[in-house]
Amino acid sequence: MNKGELIAALATKTGMAKKNAEVALNGVLDVITEAMTKGDKVQLIGFGTFEAKTRPARTARNPRTGEAVKIAASKAPVFKAGKALKDAVNK
Repeated sequence: MNKGELIAALATKTGMAKKNAEVALNGVLDVITEAMTKGDKVQLIGFGTFEAKTRPARTARNPRTGEAVKIAASKAPVFKAGKALKDAVNK
């Protein structure tokens, strides 16, 4: 399912117009993104948790040359599914 299909499904499920469903979805995604950018965790009980985890700097090897390469520290977005979502998917 892509974003357009998600908007259409949301509009059908809620009875909203597609334009309003798109505004609502974009708003939710923007709020989650802003919270994660600030380092906050977004926890939706029963669905899951969105957060940014820090990856430390490390040294890796270039597979072609075998040369050591330094990889800088970074943040990675992480989603951990909640119990209710896991149960629904595994039905």
